[in-house]
Amino acid sequence: MIRALKPWALAFAVLAAWVATNRAIAADRPNLLIILADDLGYSDIGCQGGEIPTPNLDRLAKNGVRLNHFYNTARCWPTRSSLLSGYYAQQIRRDTVPGLQSGGQGKRPGWAPLLPEKLAGAAYRSYLSGKWHVDGNPVGKGQGFARSWVLEDHDRNFSPKNISINGKPARDFALGKQDFFTSTAIADHAIDCLAEHGDKHLGQPFFHLVAFTSPHFPLQAPAADIARHRGKYAAGWDALRQARVARQSELGLPAVSPAAFERDLGPPYPFPKAMEALGANEVNRPVAWDMLNAAQKAFQAAKMEVHAAMVERMDLEIGRIVAQLEKGGMLDNTLVLFLSDNGASAEIMMRGDGHKPEAPAGSAETFLCLGPGWSTACNAPMRRHKTWNHEGGIATPLVAHWPAGIAKERHGKVDPSLGHVVDLLPTALELAGLPVVAGPGAPELPGKSLLAVLKGQATRTDGVVWFKHEKSRALRQGDWKIVATAQAQEGEAPWELYNLATDRGETTNLADAQPERVKALAQVWQTRWQAYQADAKRE
Repeated sequence: MIRALKPWALAFAVLAAWVATNRAIAADRPNLLIILADDLGYSDIGCQGGEIPTPNLDRLAKNGVRLNHFYNTARCWPTRSSLLSGYYAQQIRRDTVPGLQSGGQGKRPGWAPLLPEKLAGAAYRSYLSGKWHVDGNPVGKGQGFARSWVLEDHDRNFSPKNISINGKPARDFALGKQDFFTSTAIADHAIDCLAEHGDKHLGQPFFHLVAFTSPHFPLQAPAADIARHRGKYAAGWDALRQARVARQSELGLPAVSPAAFERDLGPPYPFPKAMEALGANEVNRPVAWDMLNAAQKAFQAAKMEVHAAMVERMDLEIGRIVAQLEKGGMLDNTLVLFLSDNGASAEIMMRGDGHKPEAPAGSAETFLCLGPGWSTACNAPMRRHKTWNHEGGIATPLVAHWPAGIAKERHGKVDPSLGHVVDLLPTALELAGLPVVAGPGAPELPGKSLLAVLKGQATRTDGVVWFKHEKSRALRQGDWKIVATAQAQEGEAPWELYNLATDRGETTNLADAQPERVKALAQVWQTRWQAYQADAKRE
């Protein structure tokens, strides 16, 4: 005679069977590791023509693929919000929408949960290491991260005062630690999460966002790292840009007619008091290098040495993270994506603990910014900088590495497919075997999965990508792009038109020659802007 199970026992048995089945399915699903740099120039890494040693990122590119027409939003917090929500930042109030509380302090509507919350439906366990800059607590309701180590002090790299661990303040975390540096601390947490995952959760797939704060200002790095770059930038930014463009050609990257230095275009925001405090050796225009005096050249070269040290240190820490994946036997089935949240920055400002001119460049007592001269070189061959919707502000290489999913014959290839950070959430959902659909009450997802592109099963060059940040706006449709920028005190600027198939450097404005094309593309931009404003008003 078979005894009937008691209700509680039956419920437990059903739950155990569901968990076992779900985990068995989940074990076959790839992991996803997204590594995000902060203010990294388009050509700052070696595989993109940079002279800075980045062997770990170069290795990921060599054994994976790159999307060379991939875009961010030109600014840190809109990019992070778009990446994690799958929506343009304006749709979810995380970039400015007239008449609404929005922008950097905006709160997402309830219909826009983040990627970890969605991936939980496929039993993914999610981790966050580094910069957050999204609204809410990452381990809170609707966010979905199981563990987080968050750095929200962006004025210090040696002794930051605002760190939280799993949503709880840990402001003394870095105090008194002589060897503390932000990039290393971020990697330490990432490695700890991966080690724990391998020990305790190997039956589950994971999503891990590792968000470095390098090479964002203040330009600070360990002295030994800076020393390795001493004297490398004495030739100046004109020579550096020329050398990077030449190296890109040698590497077989698609040919781009480089934009010229815009000698009269300075930082996006004026900070005259900062310029005064920094002294006469700081310059806020990308003037010809030969116009600088000896003291200015030395000051400027020292800044680029620190920037290079920050990029190299980030690469070394990425190498440690990848080594942990390999040690845990998880590398083959992990899709690793590397990108930057915006282009190199022309900003010059001073925050935090201020700047002591007599202190060694890059030390804790200094507050230096890259500035427009080096930013123009670091974004080679693209035009302009962070906050602009020209290519220098929004273009980032997307490095994708996935031994189990990217065939060897595609390794080292540069894919021409068009993509944007809003495409990463649909990509992750398809990777996890989840339906790529919007949630209840939410507008249609604007992005499309790139999984087939990464696998080499499709090429996407005819899509539409929309941009707006502050007074800068743009739209790319296939090879054609319209872009317009006005400084804060100016009115609406006219649209410029470029054919990016032949002019990725945006050197020849075709707006006067093709007014009908401009009109048609502008209408697409405006229609989307109206729709996105309506989305932002949804509750």
